[in-house]
Amino acid sequence: MKQTPLYQLHTNAGAKMGAFAGYDMPLFYPLGVMKEHVHTRTQAGLFDISHMVHVELSGQQAANLVEKLCPYHASQQTVATARYTYMLNENGGIIDDLIVTRLGETRFLIVANAGCAEKDVAHIKANAESFDCTVTIIPRGFLALQGPKAASVLQAHFNVDDMAFLDIAEPKDGWFLARSGYTGEDGFEIGMPEADCAVFAQKLLDDDAVEWIGLGARDSLRLEAGLPLYGQDLSEDIYPHEAGLVWAIPKDLRTGGPYNGADALAEKIAEGRTRMRVALLPQGRPVRAGVELKNSDGDTIGTVTSGGFGPTVDGPIALALVNVDAAKDPIFADMRGKQIPVERVKPPFVPHSYKR
Repeated sequence: MKQTPLYQLHTNAGAKMGAFAGYDMPLFYPLGVMKEHVHTRTQAGLFDISHMVHVELSGQQAANLVEKLCPYHASQQTVATARYTYMLNENGGIIDDLIVTRLGETRFLIVANAGCAEKDVAHIKANAESFDCTVTIIPRGFLALQGPKAASVLQAHFNVDDMAFLDIAEPKDGWFLARSGYTGEDGFEIGMPEADCAVFAQKLLDDDAVEWIGLGARDSLRLEAGLPLYGQDLSEDIYPHEAGLVWAIPKDLRTGGPYNGADALAEKIAEGRTRMRVALLPQGRPVRAGVELKNSDGDTIGTVTSGGFGPTVDGPIALALVNVDAAKDPIFADMRGKQIPVERVKPPFVPHSYKR
């Protein structure tokens, strides 16, 4: 398995390591998943996200390439801002969800999920052949500092006071800084040359407000925030309007556009969705991904895509895909033949705390 530039720091900190997206990654630390989760919600959690892939697009047609890959107006995107979007296949299904940053007039940065890195890069390079644009994979150490004290901690190193959610900066040569994250909390994602990563991580950890956070708490935090996970809540067989993500597509592009899959997606949107992503509160115990959902007649109406325990909610939470015509009826999770009632609620389970 691959190792991130912070592997030694993780083992020195007593992390329980495990395989994730081809990397040996920290699952949790001696603090434990529950306390790591609470620490991020109340102070500042530090995450190693160096397994994610950074792809820089540069050239006169960089914006045009992004508009081919993703359903939004990249040519109108303000420099030094980031945007949530996704790449679609020819059927309108989601290849991967992404953060795309405009670094300059002719420079964009795509940060993609580690589990999709190989197919994402191949897809980007194949599309780039038709454009005056260079595709460069940038090896980086990548950290996420998340929580209500993240800004005050990072301010000791960079001026971040004036940055709002999805603002970005390049504070040093080879460094990348975005006010963003995957927890629902205010926070930052900081990319840097691999050789600088361990030293900078340790500087952040020297602050009493900061603790290492592993993948276990990262998952419970993003689930409470109602944020989808690719490979569970999103896939190439799930369409943006089914996943509740059509908001990321400008209205004028929902009926067509230059992006891959535009005609297929426009047709599907016009037909209307037959299933939808919903948030659920299971009664009694957590339900996991893959559990079938049924109505009061025992008919299967959907499937749990993500589920677990929400420490802030202090109870089980889940995301699911369910049939639209059954979404308002009583829903039950089929747990080995036992029907567990689940209550449909409006996501997120915990309000977002982004700096607007």
